[in-house]
Amino acid sequence: MSDTNMFLDGDHPGFDLARQAADVLTDHFGVARHDIGVVLGSGWAHTIGALGDINGELSFADIPGLGGDGVAGHVQKVTSVRLPNGNNVLVFGSRTHYYANRDAQAVAHVVRTIAATGASTVVLTNGCGGLDPQVAPGTPVLISDHINLTGTTPLVGPEFVDMTDAYAPRLRQIAKQVDPSLTEGVYVQFAGPQYETPAEVQMAAKLGGDLVGMSTALDTIAARHAGLEVLGVSLVTNAGAGVTDAPLSHEDVIAAGQSAAPRASQLLADIIQAI
Repeated sequence: MSDTNMFLDGDHPGFDLARQAADVLTDHFGVARHDIGVVLGSGWAHTIGALGDINGELSFADIPGLGGDGVAGHVQKVTSVRLPNGNNVLVFGSRTHYYANRDAQAVAHVVRTIAATGASTVVLTNGCGGLDPQVAPGTPVLISDHINLTGTTPLVGPEFVDMTDAYAPRLRQIAKQVDPSLTEGVYVQFAGPQYETPAEVQMAAKLGGDLVGMSTALDTIAARHAGLEVLGVSLVTNAGAGVTDAPLSHEDVIAAGQSAAPRASQLLADIIQAI
């Protein structure tokens, strides 16, 4: 893995802003270094309470470069948690989504801030559509790889980042030791905010995808560039369009996430404590 200090000393659009945000978080929480960063997607909000002792929390509005997206189900705050083993975890209750303003640099800001706090690992979660009818809503799936269909990247210029093992095999192995029943899948990020059409879902499946959604791939690219080791976990909140006859709605996605939240969040907390 790359040394995150290389990132801290780097010159790249957005790095200065990430360092500013990290300084605000360090001063507010009184924690010199956070070891792990976590980004929570739909259905994962209960993870915070299962992790450990809370050092404090701060609204997105008080952190340079962050702002609320106004989307129901997205928690707009950052929480610092101390694990039983003494490590400190920085938990973002939501992320900046590409569909909000079509700005990949804004999307990258969260993981760059995590790197700037000194973390070496980031856990990225999301709620997603599942392409396998045998994988029921409420099922967590490890991300083994991704396909970026947004047509953009947070990288600028000749920044040739190796994405061979974008989702760290080491971290996936730890997750499977915690829960051997966990399966893996390829996540396909669309630009959104509209849900995918049945034809687009079929295309994703033919490309090798198992999960579809509107986040995570861009975050992962930025995280790998910043030297972070990545674990990705999706919570299947609905079947992809056309997989079943059911129509898609954001309200149903939220409801499915809330129903699965206690079990999924405890699993995620157990994995984070094992890293």
